[in-house]
Amino acid sequence: MNDRPNVEYGDPQMALPNEILRSVVGSGVHGIAIEGTDDHDEMGVYIEPPEYIFSIAKHRSDYIWRTQPEGERSHHGDIDLVLYSLNKFLRLAVKGNPTVLLPLFAPESELVIVTPLGLELRELRSAVLSQQAVERFLGYLHSQHERMLGQSKRNVPNRPELIEKYGWDVKYGSHALRLAYQGFEIAAAGTLTLPLVETQRERVLAVKRGEIPQAEVSAEIIEIRDQTRALLDSGRCQLPLTADISAITDWSVSAHRRHWGW
Repeated sequence: MNDRPNVEYGDPQMALPNEILRSVVGSGVHGIAIEGTDDHDEMGVYIEPPEYIFSIAKHRSDYIWRTQPEGERSHHGDIDLVLYSLNKFLRLAVKGNPTVLLPLFAPESELVIVTPLGLELRELRSAVLSQQAVERFLGYLHSQHERMLGQSKRNVPNRPELIEKYGWDVKYGSHALRLAYQGFEIAAAGTLTLPLVETQRERVLAVKRGEIPQAEVSAEIIEIRDQTRALLDSGRCQLPLTADISAITDWSVSAHRRHWGW
């Protein structure tokens, strides 16, 4: 796809033929990509063959293909593909991982691969969402907010070109605000709208373009975070505390058996 050496982990001969679902993720599926600046991200799910499930030998439970080495920042034109085994995907989804939830809620226009089992997996999205997912969104929001303020104690990369241009990393700000909107929607409405609704999309894009002062962005993030926290703490969030593990497990067993022809 380009003239740089690609990075690959896992077994494509096993993962790719057994995919049941793949969608665009990242800024594209949120509707906040800026032409000429963003990379392209896709995430999918495959069903491992029985010899992987029952083997005593250890196997990777994902397949990764990137145009940049691990730890290197992606740029415009770069591609990131991550495929998870169904078991790993479900374990991450029931914990509310914000990125892993995206293929379940992505609009049909952003689906790259979808089989009948993939459609069934998407129909499990209401069983996956929980208050634990909201907590996970708040956790990711906190991390991105710290980074936008330059307060993170972790050794995380920043974007010196953005700091030079705007005085702060507006991309971290756009991530934090998006997560705030989405966490509140999950807590209040029990769903995740993709792409973002138009008013939110325009607001996040304005942040990403450096059109809104850092202090104003930070205040909005804190306000929405506090509203979400209030929904959880007051008991007004109608979501269950945790995902419906029983229903998800029953479907997973059935999906594996049918994929294998058992």
